[in-house]
Amino acid sequence: MIKATINGESTLTLETQQGGQVAINGKVFPADIKHINGGTYHLILNDKSYNVEVIISDTKTKKHTLKINGKILEVELKDRFDELLKELGIDAAAGQKIGDLKAPMPGLVVDIPVTEGQEVKKGDTLVILEAMKMENALKAMADAVVKKIVVKKGQAVEKNELLIQMA
Repeated sequence: MIKATINGESTLTLETQQGGQVAINGKVFPADIKHINGGTYHLILNDKSYNVEVIISDTKTKKHTLKINGKILEVELKDRFDELLKELGIDAAAGQKIGDLKAPMPGLVVDIPVTEGQEVKKGDTLVILEAMKMENALKAMADAVVKKIVVKKGQAVEKNELLIQMA
């Protein structure tokens, strides 16, 4: 199952079916897709023909720019694993603003290798959180300055609890 958000507005649920069919929001349609070359495809969906060109495909953010029959569409694709991470709150760290770092899960603060006022670069470790007997390095999502450290080493924290304020 894939959830496709088109132009940030409408969301469709897509699911491939046996026999060359696809379910869109639960309704089944006959479908066939052929790769032409490069990022160009030909799609027949419910007896309608579509020329599809992949202009930009960012697999990290799962955002894609498609040209379908001459019309440009921005499409974000999320699979069942993305949805599960969202339900668990684990994706929260990735989507946060630079303003703060919150615990993506309950755990124990093992280390805080930064100090207040310190400039950090994207990817620098801010907090090491132990959860389910595993150490998780929570990293800076962008270049920033550590404004305030709210937690202390050895402190137990809950999911979404504020750990560090960033500026």
